[in-house]
Amino acid sequence: MKTKNNQGEKEGRSMFEIYELNQKPELFEEAVTLFWKQWGNEHNYEFYRDCMLHSCTTTDEIPRFYIALFDQTLIGTYALIRNDLNSRQDLYPWVACVYVDPQYRGQEIGSKLLQHAIFQAKVKGYKKLYLTTDLDGYYERYGWTHIGEAYGVSGGSIKLYEKSTE
Repeated sequence: MKTKNNQGEKEGRSMFEIYELNQKPELFEEAVTLFWKQWGNEHNYEFYRDCMLHSCTTTDEIPRFYIALFDQTLIGTYALIRNDLNSRQDLYPWVACVYVDPQYRGQEIGSKLLQHAIFQAKVKGYKKLYLTTDLDGYYERYGWTHIGEAYGVSGGSIKLYEKSTE
């Protein structure tokens, strides 16, 4: 699904579009590299590549990876996934890998990515969406509710949030 932002350049905002990664196969390797550079480590490039490759071919609703493009430049990302590698296996789906290129921050692109994620989760039939973060105050600005802590495979805890798709 391609989605245009509706802000318009007259308001000083970048015009960008959000695509499901499988709609832009020519950008697949670039997208994998961007996701991996933001959240991966020197040992798990193939993990990201394999996850993203199979998300482009599955008929299941999730996982799905999304990219934001401005003038064919990849400027943002997010994913809808079954679990964000944490202890809360009972919750899903998760929005993960929310990223905006530093050159494009401050233009509400992150907000639009979150709105897109919520809409996509709703269309797929989910009533809630979850995320974990170490950021303070960012997600609350967009109506996300802090509901507790989740624990990662390394043992550390991270803040857990939810948002209704209704």
